[in-house]
Amino acid sequence: MNQTFQVTGMTCGHCEKAVTRAIQQLDPQAEVTIDRSQNTVDVQSQQPREALARAIAEEGYAVTP
Repeated sequence: MNQTFQVTGMTCGHCEKAVTRAIQQLDPQAEVTIDRSQNTVDVQSQQPREALARAIAEEGYAVTP
């Protein structure tokens, strides 16, 4: 299932890696595509949306519903 999140606070490649790592710790098979210029994180995963958003937020980034 493909899900898109609006995520603010990502400013560099390290931020992208932190978000990707947080999602893949929850779902190692997840495919993550990040577009910092659009503040979007696209996730292909079977995990619930709430769990993915929580994983991103726990890294310190604001997730807009």
